[in-house]
Amino acid sequence: MSAEAWIIFAAFWAVFVTTPGPNAVNCISNGMSLPFSRAMLGVLAILTQATAFLLLSALGVTALITASPAAFLVVRLAGAGVLIWLGIRGWRNAARPVPTAQRPAGHVYLSALAIATINPKSVAGYLAAFSQFVQPEVPIWQQMTVILPTALTITALSYTGFTLIGALMGRAALGAVFNTWVRRVMAGCFIIYGVALGSSALPQARG
Repeated sequence: MSAEAWIIFAAFWAVFVTTPGPNAVNCISNGMSLPFSRAMLGVLAILTQATAFLLLSALGVTALITASPAAFLVVRLAGAGVLIWLGIRGWRNAARPVPTAQRPAGHVYLSALAIATINPKSVAGYLAAFSQFVQPEVPIWQQMTVILPTALTITALSYTGFTLIGALMGRAALGAVFNTWVRRVMAGCFIIYGVALGSSALPQARG
């Protein structure tokens, strides 16, 4: 990958991971309601998903999955249900005190991993990255030595930032009413993302 191609890819990826979506909302929510060290498990989960998707994309598995409308429909509807359920639960719990010690580390990690995996933005983004930036004449694993660390570094910085924003909001002297409505906005975002996921069309690779 040339220096020019790397700059274009890094810029694309920065926009990709900083555009607010389910992962960003989850990181902000974790930052608001959990100790920062535990909230960072959500970022670790996103990096796990990103690594897996990048490797699968390199192997062509992501393109194979999106070529099967039936498989995509099942994953899409399951993901929509999870996001809507999280949104409804968050809305109902918004006026209650934030439970700072009732979420085990494993729950934080697995919940973030599930949200990252069912995110339709992920599939479309990885397809776009690999259809636009991978050079067919260069061995894929040679290119992955540049793509993987670049993507993971930018991803880690972005979602650590979202988690920090949530932590700062949670520690600010917010009034109870304002705090409740902030949490309801976060919950509403989950519901909106769930509805969007359930009604989204199959992403297409751009060639």
